[in-house]
Amino acid sequence: QVQLVESGGGLVQPGGSLRLSCAASGITFSIYAMGWYRQAPGKQRELVATITSSRSVNYADSVKGRSTISRDNAKNTVYLQMNSLKAEDTAVYYCNAHRVEIITSREVDYWGQGTQVTVSS
Repeated sequence: QVQLVESGGGLVQPGGSLRLSCAASGITFSIYAMGWYRQAPGKQRELVATITSSRSVNYADSVKGRSTISRDNAKNTVYLQMNSLKAEDTAVYYCNAHRVEIITSREVDYWGQGTQVTVSS
């Protein structure tokens, strides 16, 4: 059974920092691209950052320069360090594990339950 469990969310003041963690189980973590997505009330889910199995990273323009995604394959965990947080960063943050099967080209995606991040004074 695949599980992605996020942690580290909470209430933080504008300008503050948070580190989100996502612990994975039930998958061969090292072969998956991992990502963080977020969904604010009334808005669609959007990409925040991704890191491939070879550790190439990609960030949304809205968080570039303020966030760092990293992974620890020994711990089956992906992290998102967020600094200089703004009110518009308020959202539920979801962890994603993604891969493409080599033979069938079928895309495989797993999602966590999400963790709430609220930026407010």
